[in-house]
Amino acid sequence: MMKQARNLLLLVAVAVMTLGCVQRTIKIDSTPQGALVHLNDEEVGRTPLSVPFKFYGVYDVRLELDGYKPLWTKEEAKAPWWEVPGPDLIAEAVSDAHVIQDWHFDLEPKLAVSDAEVVKRADELKTQLTGQTAETTN
Repeated sequence: MMKQARNLLLLVAVAVMTLGCVQRTIKIDSTPQGALVHLNDEEVGRTPLSVPFKFYGVYDVRLELDGYKPLWTKEEAKAPWWEVPGPDLIAEAVSDAHVIQDWHFDLEPKLAVSDAEVVKRADELKTQLTGQTAETTN
């Protein structure tokens, strides 16, 4: 009889543990929208987007959009209190929790530089370097 009760308890425990599931999502948006997003050097899509994730911690984030400076940064996916070791076993087993990390990035426009401006800067640099070379050789 004791063995049957133990087996029944084990069966109930397994059934309860399979009911719960924690979903983890990173939502990424940018101003302006449409930027290509890389997380840890893996292309994941264009903003706005939602990406499932498995681990908490720091992610390398890269956003690129024509006409805007590329953005390289790090962002942290922070664990809620119930995801720390201990309470996480219970949370995984009994809840259908959904952890959402919202990240927003503002992109800066690239400065438009004409060909004439680039040539002018090159000439100025050449003049400076030539002047320095002449001064150091005298």
